[in-house]
Amino acid sequence: MVEVEIDGQKVSVAEGSMVMHAANAAGVYVPHFCYHKKLSIAASCRMCLVEVEKAPKALPACATPVTAGMKVHTHSKKAVDAQKAVMEFLLINHPLDCPICDQGGECQLQDLAVGYGHSMSNYREEKRVVFHKHLGPLISAEEMSRCIHCTRCVRFGQEVGGIMELGMAGRGEHSQILTFLGQSVDSELSGNVIDICPVGALTSKPFRYSARTWELTRRRSVAPHDSLGSNIVVQVKQDRVKRVLPFENEAVNECWISDRDRFSYEGLEAPDRLLVPMIKQDNEWREASWESALDYITHALSDIAQKHGPESIGMLASPSSTLEELYLGGALMRGLSSENIDFRLRQSDFSMDAERTGVPWIGHAIDEVDSFDALFIIGSFLRKDHPLLSARVRHAAKNGTRVLSMHATVEDWLMPVSVQQALAPHRWVDHLIEVLVACAGQLQQPAPAMYHEVEPSAEARALAAALLEGENRVIWLGNTAVQHPQYGAILQVVQAIAHLTGARFGVIGEAANSVGGYLATALPVVGSRGLNAVQMIAQPRKAYLLHGIEPSFDLADPVAARKALGQAATVIATTAYASPDLMAVADCLLPIAPFTETGGSFINCEGRLQSFNGAVRPAGQARPGWKVMRVLGSLLGIPGFDFENVEQVRQRALSDAVAPTLQAAPAKAATTSSNRPGAGLRRNLVRKEAITAQAIPDGRHFGRLLNNQINEQLPVWRAHPWSGVLQRVASVPIYAVDALVRRGTALQKTADARNVAVRLHGDTIARLGLEGVDRVRVCQQEGSAVLPLARDDRMAADAVWVPAALAAVATLPDMFGPITLEAAK
Repeated sequence: MVEVEIDGQKVSVAEGSMVMHAANAAGVYVPHFCYHKKLSIAASCRMCLVEVEKAPKALPACATPVTAGMKVHTHSKKAVDAQKAVMEFLLINHPLDCPICDQGGECQLQDLAVGYGHSMSNYREEKRVVFHKHLGPLISAEEMSRCIHCTRCVRFGQEVGGIMELGMAGRGEHSQILTFLGQSVDSELSGNVIDICPVGALTSKPFRYSARTWELTRRRSVAPHDSLGSNIVVQVKQDRVKRVLPFENEAVNECWISDRDRFSYEGLEAPDRLLVPMIKQDNEWREASWESALDYITHALSDIAQKHGPESIGMLASPSSTLEELYLGGALMRGLSSENIDFRLRQSDFSMDAERTGVPWIGHAIDEVDSFDALFIIGSFLRKDHPLLSARVRHAAKNGTRVLSMHATVEDWLMPVSVQQALAPHRWVDHLIEVLVACAGQLQQPAPAMYHEVEPSAEARALAAALLEGENRVIWLGNTAVQHPQYGAILQVVQAIAHLTGARFGVIGEAANSVGGYLATALPVVGSRGLNAVQMIAQPRKAYLLHGIEPSFDLADPVAARKALGQAATVIATTAYASPDLMAVADCLLPIAPFTETGGSFINCEGRLQSFNGAVRPAGQARPGWKVMRVLGSLLGIPGFDFENVEQVRQRALSDAVAPTLQAAPAKAATTSSNRPGAGLRRNLVRKEAITAQAIPDGRHFGRLLNNQINEQLPVWRAHPWSGVLQRVASVPIYAVDALVRRGTALQKTADARNVAVRLHGDTIARLGLEGVDRVRVCQQEGSAVLPLARDDRMAADAVWVPAALAAVATLPDMFGPITLEAAK
């Protein structure tokens, strides 16, 4: 540590720190523009000039290293005169358009000009004019004349986003911030340059000129679009959401948010927003009152339960629903004596449900990523599935963490990757078994006896060698691994690798409540006759409750889902949108509020409980989902649904949090009673473990329930050749993950939303005779779709990437499996 004196205040900082760091540690503000605590030092604006004793001239605080005994004056006459001189130079060419600038009221240059600017300029020359730039549908660069060349946007792209989409060309007053060859800015984190721009050069295109900052009220919330749970600020004007900004939380999202979290709010005012209850009568949709809609639902469910038994009713709930909604959904179904509820909508293999000992989670705190020696990521489109988690991994990789990947494609993660292997999905289990055997050999430990004939490939040995370097090893299972038809086998082998190597392993999670859904018990209790999501579709129910989902986009097999729903006697959907998809299969639609209009909680991938309140009132006659569930439970005569507010529901959900390994008790145990929701079934259960939400030191909860361990039962090594059989691998595009994002107008204009095509290796294209073909017909089982064809030599042999959750592919069934391609006529 080095001790320095800042404005007479002594402070100790780490050796190699800059004067700016010492000033921040001492609580002394030094004016600046180019400096940002998360970016490298550029020292380009010179606004942070300070006086250092014995130095002949003022020095930039951001680029001057501290030395022992250094004395710094940040507000002396010499320092202030230097800062005012810099401000005068900055304003020489700056347009004086503050009254019409969209950044007015939150402009760093405007604020500092009050303290360091002159009332008049000494310069009379004409101001320079910089032509506006087109950066895409999200970022406006209409007034680049305001740019002061701080290069924060350039450094952000390089250092956080991982790609240099912006750069500075020219010299002196001819310097400009440009994109490469006039291309758009397409990073999934691009919107953060709006926040870090200290002037009004880069602004939000959707928000532009819609409100002034002083007109907005601010509400803290949590982003619902992935499992990270980014902290956000929802800004509101006249009861309408106008903007979403990051709220700094170093342990979760630092000071960034993804474009998906920033711009999805536009979907709140989509044309198909459901504002009143609707009932289908004589095959026509009619608006209804809440009373008549609820009466219709209670009678329909009661009649079906009486005629066909309660097990003929099933519920499918979105994993982006709040903890409270998922809990009440489970309580509602159990109050009807049905265990048919699930939130794992895109998962297709549930073989490990009975073998789990706890709730699957990422396996560590998010802010531990920088400490890993090796990180092995299996089956993840990391950049697009988890943009901010990818940024953390990128930072760790730059600092020495070895990143290893196994997937169906060699994804460009914009970071150093030590080993990256691409295999068709049907080869994943066998390859992981080879890695297990290779690890055992390198550690001189016995491999499982059932694999004594397995000879690891060179690729498996390379992966094992990279994983075994260092001490702190972690394995992540991504969205594609969880959605894989052999997920159970993958999980078993990964656990064996982890145990052998001393690594931790975990599941990243797909949605806001991928962990919370387990804790809310929004899934069948093990040992009961309850059906999971796949079984509820494969064995059609007489009645379905759909909560917050669109069948063609949110389920693993949309074709089978629509068929099952079409056969049901009644389908009831609680939804924010009256989409054609729902209107084709449902009989009653109840309008519920999205996350900005309701209170609730999300439990992120590390088990962190984060609660929020609604930022605006529900639109039209929409109601919070938990209130709809509460009323339905009361009308159906289920005891314990007398909640008055969402906090009471949360408290009950947390006190009832149970591991998903509950086993059905013997019939003689059914002798107690309870007035809690779902007591009719819960009293027949033996709880292995239950806790209330007691925070552990790093701020997370549920420490004793979060456990990725499963009862080991390793799969058989098959070594099937499968040569020449095309295998589909699907992912959910970044801007199609849920109903709100799918309606984000600006997001749907981005390159990620537009550039949807079938991707396969050039050798596979040649083998199929598809050279020169622009569009292909994709055939899978009885379904087919016509899509553009794109050559992508990063794809594994025999693997074909076909997206999911899009209207263009809604006719295709499973996200995996054999497919055929032919030139479209």
